[in-house]
Amino acid sequence: MSTSSTDAPSRSGAEPEIFDRLMPPGGRLSAAEHVREMGFWERPALAQGRVRVILNMVSTIDGRASLQGRSGPISSQPDRELFHALRLAVDAVLVGAGTVRAERYGRIIRQASDRELRVERGLTQEPLACVVSGRLDLDASVPLLADPEARVAMLTSSAESLPPVPAHVDYVREPGVDGVDLARALAVVRERFSVHTVLCEGGPHLARRLFADGILDELLLSLAPVAAGGEPAAGHGLRILAGAELEPPADLDLRGVVRAGSHLFLRYGVCAPDRVSRATTASSSLAS
Repeated sequence: MSTSSTDAPSRSGAEPEIFDRLMPPGGRLSAAEHVREMGFWERPALAQGRVRVILNMVSTIDGRASLQGRSGPISSQPDRELFHALRLAVDAVLVGAGTVRAERYGRIIRQASDRELRVERGLTQEPLACVVSGRLDLDASVPLLADPEARVAMLTSSAESLPPVPAHVDYVREPGVDGVDLARALAVVRERFSVHTVLCEGGPHLARRLFADGILDELLLSLAPVAAGGEPAAGHGLRILAGAELEPPADLDLRGVVRAGSHLFLRYGVCAPDRVSRATTASSSLAS
């Protein structure tokens, strides 16, 4: 999972990080310029019911997606700047309930000036927070649910509801053979909330679901210059995809590389997105 907004330190008056574009070659740009160059402010023409799904993850050089259960220790200032710049450009942020709990998710766009920028560009004030949860195991202490200004859609297979919380909460109930039917749920999100571009921030089980269900369009991977070691089976944390192996493995197309210091940012397109039937998808413990 890429680092949450709770990990970003205050940088009032600080100079923004500069990204060196390596592929295609040449050029230096800010995180906001990088997002604009990738075309994420645009709303592509999509087939009926389809949304554009982008997965943003951070990883150590040896594939770890978290340290001590959180992504923050892996992240860097450039990664955090890109994380927030991506949020500014999309219609919705998709995240598993386990990640919401672990990272203590709060309101998606905190700064009033950023919300004004979105409105100027024809978007809602902030992206819809779409939380994938099978059991709706969240409580009102989660900052996202405790904020009366937050807009949340719970994507679930459950007929239950959360206890009353200050946030405005809607429910998208789309049960499938292994929990939430993500493809159908996102089609409903598009219809009900005018969502066309979705940014997924993890965690690893949900990330794997996007690949296995054939609904992922792009992977943005922040590669940290850190080696952590440890094995998932020994309780040392997860890789960016967790669960059963994809059969066959997903093929990716490298579309761009930028660098900030020793931190690499890789952009991949996902090839043949319909390669795996949803029936082969394992259930997700992090989206529960």
